[in-house]
Amino acid sequence: MTHSDRTDRQQFAQDRRAGLVAQRVRDERLDRAGVTMLLVRDDLMDPELPGNKWRKLKYNLVAAREQGYGTLLTFGGAYSNHLRAVAAAGRRHGLRTVGIVRGEQHLPLNPSLAYAAAQGMTLSYLDRETYRRKHTDPVLAELKQVWGDCYVIPEGGSNALAVRGCAELPAEIDAEFDVLCCPVGTGGTLAGLAGGLTGDRRALGVAVLKGAGFLTDEVTELQRQAFGAPTANWRIDLDHHFGGYAKRTAELDAFVADFHRRHSLALDPVYTGKMLAALFDLAARGEFAPGTRLAAVITGVAPAL
Repeated sequence: MTHSDRTDRQQFAQDRRAGLVAQRVRDERLDRAGVTMLLVRDDLMDPELPGNKWRKLKYNLVAAREQGYGTLLTFGGAYSNHLRAVAAAGRRHGLRTVGIVRGEQHLPLNPSLAYAAAQGMTLSYLDRETYRRKHTDPVLAELKQVWGDCYVIPEGGSNALAVRGCAELPAEIDAEFDVLCCPVGTGGTLAGLAGGLTGDRRALGVAVLKGAGFLTDEVTELQRQAFGAPTANWRIDLDHHFGGYAKRTAELDAFVADFHRRHSLALDPVYTGKMLAALFDLAARGEFAPGTRLAAVITGVAPAL
């Protein structure tokens, strides 16, 4: 490894803007259930690369630079925060970025894509049928013919290197807890959090997708790739998706509004709102033993819908 490579590794590893904050939630509903809750504010760590976005990208950026790539290519929907984060990371670290967007182009660009473009990301579009095959060798080969030799990051950023980055979070929490909780979209964050736990601590993921039973296999495979074998200290709740990804119900909206009134924190309804609604519901139903200490990771901001 050259001196430049070592400098890049140190830069990527240390490029954070604040320490991890854990805030106690004081709520009579939790008191009645006999549990306590911390909000782990990973969203406050960096204004451009909040929460799990930076953790997932951290070692991918190191690998891209060490392998000599100058371009990052990744995938996302029209409102993808992952595309925003990759665009910002590329600008910050001098890497060209290409975002492959699901579906057709619509002008003017929505706020998410406009932000990515402003950061220097080149946007391209794939029809939905081809997009479903984006991970296959034929589609990737076609993309590399167009965009050159790129470092490819999967949709949502979840791969073995992303899992390694997320696994560092538990050790940064300067408070005691029993169950570490997060929303689950692609499974990378949960895979990493569970892999970073020690002792009897366990992880609980709340699926934000409808029909997300496949995520168990996804998390298992990600852990196998990252750690050599899956851990047995996690599970996924599949019952609090509120209709599916980016779907909302009156019940969810009421919970998010009430939580804001009580605790002065605006939750996003796509990820963290569903996670916390699930945790309060599970607590009310006695799913957590009295005395359980929950830690809920606020993974980032909502997509700009």
